[in-house]
Amino acid sequence: MRPGRSLFGQLLAWVLGTLVVLWVCAVVIGHRTGSEETDELADGMLASVAMLVLAQAPQLQGRQALQADVPETPLLHEYQQRLSVQLWDGQGRLLLQLGPAPRTPLPATDGFAMRQLGQPPEAWRSFTRHAPPDPAGVAGAGTPGVMVLLHADDRKDLSWDIAGHMALPGLWLLPVATVVLGLALRRGLRPLDALARRLRGLDPLAPPDLAREHPEREFAAVAATVETLVQRFQAALAHERDVSGMLAHELRTPLTTLVLRCRTLREQAEQGQPPSPQALATLEREALRAGQVLGELLALARADRAALGEAPVPVDLQALAQEVIADAVPAASARGHELALASPGPWVRPAHGLLLALALRNLVDNALAHTPAGTLVELQLDPAAGWLQVCDGPREAGAAGAAGAAAEPPAAAAPAPLGLGLGHRIVERVAAAHGARFAAVPPPAGFRQAWRLQFAPATGAALSAPGP
Repeated sequence: MRPGRSLFGQLLAWVLGTLVVLWVCAVVIGHRTGSEETDELADGMLASVAMLVLAQAPQLQGRQALQADVPETPLLHEYQQRLSVQLWDGQGRLLLQLGPAPRTPLPATDGFAMRQLGQPPEAWRSFTRHAPPDPAGVAGAGTPGVMVLLHADDRKDLSWDIAGHMALPGLWLLPVATVVLGLALRRGLRPLDALARRLRGLDPLAPPDLAREHPEREFAAVAATVETLVQRFQAALAHERDVSGMLAHELRTPLTTLVLRCRTLREQAEQGQPPSPQALATLEREALRAGQVLGELLALARADRAALGEAPVPVDLQALAQEVIADAVPAASARGHELALASPGPWVRPAHGLLLALALRNLVDNALAHTPAGTLVELQLDPAAGWLQVCDGPREAGAAGAAGAAAEPPAAAAPAPLGLGLGHRIVERVAAAHGARFAAVPPPAGFRQAWRLQFAPATGAALSAPGP
């Protein structure tokens, strides 16, 4: 089988992918922020230079215009910028021009602006500032002014330079983060690797304790599921051994009798004697008994299967009891018994309908088969108390009053065993499949014995309808 995808590889890929996305977002945001801060920094530098140059305007008044090209010297700092300065006097004469920017008339208004200068036109960032007007003069007229300019490409280069300095550490960090995150994920997945090794070496016959060995919350559901599966597997094995043992035990006697009777009939046929009616009756009885054992064992296995996984569905127990009573009417009539059903009304609750019907039939058939003719067999339901029971009677004279005050039925009134011994087991398995208890209880007045299925208290999923 081809190995599946690695959880470690998937986690590492997702974490690194997230880290790369965050790094790209940081670079984009950093570049935008750097561009904005660079513009602010450059504008502040232009304003500072303008104030310094404007302070020198009085010393240059009346002198010949000074114009000089700043030589292309190596920059002394990586953030050093090539600025251009143009200074005018109050009459609009140029006093000073420094830097590569083309000469341009002095704007009448102060402030920052983007200008297209030269041939071909190029973008320049400028800051214009006029000296404060003389108290006797007019503001903005007849006063010196200065304009400081910076090429737009220099501003852009500075933005990319700052953004590059911010992104470079991230490029170096990615390989280091990959190694560190890989080690961290490997260490974090160690409990999962330990759980996988434990599951590979799990002995289904030994009770596991995964919840104690792996107490992490993330493994709680896995540990509980595995323990449940192992418990079901062990229960299935135990039930299989149980059914096999009962099959061998219960079928040994009827099969042995069948073999002996068949041998007797064969010997009689060889001697020319007709088969005796007693031998044929015994043969028929033991064959029926073997078939009954097989049917009950199959019913027992079905109850076990339902207890191991089939989901219950809402069932009307009164309607189910009516069907059981109706099916038992022919057998009761043949034996001279009376059948009755006592129920206050519909009783709906989650259950395995076929299994409950099987259990009730076993109880009713047992009562019909092990009581004298004329006995009343009554199936009673009590939705409020959460039980159903099969009673047969009447009791012996004088015993009803004493039994009503006793906590347990007297020994003389102990119920007779169920058939071949499998009936009890079938009803017990059906009760276990429903979370119920099966036991003999003190019978109501007028009855000799009672067998009861007591269900657990009803939850929100269980519904009961009151009687009329």
